[in-house]
Amino acid sequence: MKTLKLTLIAAVLLAVGSCKKTDTSTGAVTADIATDMAAASLSQNSFGLTSVTDNVGVNAQTLNSIHTGGQVINGVGTNATTTAQACGTTVADSVSNSGSIESVTFSYFIKYLRTLNCNTSNQPDNLVNSITFHGNYDSPRLTSMDAGTANFTIAGLTTNATNFVLNGEYIRKGSFTSKVDTKASGASSVDIKVTNLMLSKPGRAIVSGTATITISGTSAKGTFSYTGTITFTGGNTATLTVGTVVYYINLVNGTFHK
Repeated sequence: MKTLKLTLIAAVLLAVGSCKKTDTSTGAVTADIATDMAAASLSQNSFGLTSVTDNVGVNAQTLNSIHTGGQVINGVGTNATTTAQACGTTVADSVSNSGSIESVTFSYFIKYLRTLNCNTSNQPDNLVNSITFHGNYDSPRLTSMDAGTANFTIAGLTTNATNFVLNGEYIRKGSFTSKVDTKASGASSVDIKVTNLMLSKPGRAIVSGTATITISGTSAKGTFSYTGTITFTGGNTATLTVGTVVYYINLVNGTFHK
């Protein structure tokens, strides 16, 4: 098992905005708390979707750099830093990831299964990633203990592809306590389905893409459910549209504003 300790310098903190209740909610939690859950499920500092796509991109980038010290396909490495993976095989890996960004602390344990698919020329074509994780994060607005899964296929490994392209689903479930409403606590579930998320090569920055999101759960006041659409706009930002309201989310630190 590899252990990774991260302390990141976040981008400029975006102002935290309020959200209006939508017709899809019973009112068990306010829409701003639901947006806190959505932002945390997207951001880097709480092992959100951004962290997952970057980790998936790291492995793809390594495979994409086989001629410059990256992984050797269908061969045996010549030094300790070279990893061999044959076409059609699956590699298991795990990592402990903990650290802080701004005033958010996080700790997660992640397991990966990566299957390499090659083209007819025996060159890397795509990676199928199956990920499980569990852990916790503590932010100024929300504390959560959760576990989840992520299943993503990343394409664009061929040398002539200008971007990586990811498609898949990210799910996290657990318990939450809101710090902006001391009476709001309970169980939550966030489901994000991603379509054609573009990562730059070689930097792995999110360039574009879309997703649908469902935030649901229970609290002492009953059940709640919100749905929305996400558009990734580059520059570590994304928009979340719920009804007619658009929220701008910082993908590094999980803050948002209207």
